Amino acid sequence: MTHRISGRTGALAAALGAAVLIPTAVAATPAAAATAPTVSCTSAKAGLADKLKKDITAALANRRGTVAIGLYDRVTKTTCTLRATSAYDSASTVKVTVLATLLWDAKKHNRYLTDRETSLAKAMITKSDNSATSTLWKQLGLTKIKGFLAAAGMTKTVPGANGYWGLTQENVTDEQKLLKLVTAKNTVLSDNSRAYILKLMSQVVSSQRWGTPAGAPSTVTVHVKNGWLERATHGWRVHSLGTFDGGGHDYMMSVLTQDNSTMSYGVTTIQNVAEAIHKDLVPTTSGVLRYTPTSEPREAFVAVPPQG
Repeated sequence: MTHRISGRTGALAAALGAAVLIPTAVAATPAAAATAPTVSCTSAKAGLADKLKKDITAALANRRGTVAIGLYDRVTKTTCTLRATSAYDSASTVKVTVLATLLWDAKKHNRYLTDRETSLAKAMITKSDNSATSTLWKQLGLTKIKGFLAAAGMTKTVPGANGYWGLTQENVTDEQKLLKLVTAKNTVLSDNSRAYILKLMSQVVSSQRWGTPAGAPSTVTVHVKNGWLERATHGWRVHSLGTFDGGGHDYMMSVLTQDNSTMSYGVTTIQNVAEAIHKDLVPTTSGVLRYTPTSEPREAFVAVPPQG
């Protein structure tokens, strides 16, 4: 069962490791305009890089907070980055890494997942269940998790200590490496493992399908995993990982944010960026619907101590 809270109680979510209570309101800190990094894009398609840079920059205009972006489109060989090496608390986005580690380790031992593991994995990804995540995190242990990170080339991802998986340090560069492994044949994850991860990411409950899917056209299949966490410093972390394929398109994006005044503020920032990216990568006629999240995101716990 996913642990959900609402209202002022949401301020107490995830008192991570030090029993620190989180204030109900944390002012967003605007990035210094004079020193803020700029969006960088490259593409094999004429004019696309400039358009993406312009539109992503416009989507971030007047938005407070700190945003990191990674985009990669295999079809047009397009890449965009912003703060790609900055570290963020992972919150629940680390759950994709946990599942990948579980499948990677099972492959090494030439075995299938047990019914119990399958049940835990489904709850962890589709409902962002934290108890399930803590159970799998404890089962795997840091040695296996670090082993997968090394195999995946995710050299800057640092697992959270003492069972606090939501405090894993991640950056856009490593998250994009993970999404590339999930979406194309490689020697780290088997084809069956990749298909299983994508299947679960396509079955995320409607109330958690916000973020990077915003603005995705109906011609592509959406896979998503989000994370959200409030702490006493840097306010709300709100993240979204998404991969999109179909109709001649194959692309993925990671958007990590912090210094948000509320969870909803961070969600809006991510969705502004996502809508600009989808529109530029997949121009559509007026007859093709674009995806608009219908549920207001709710606050939740994203890290709990080891179970049992």
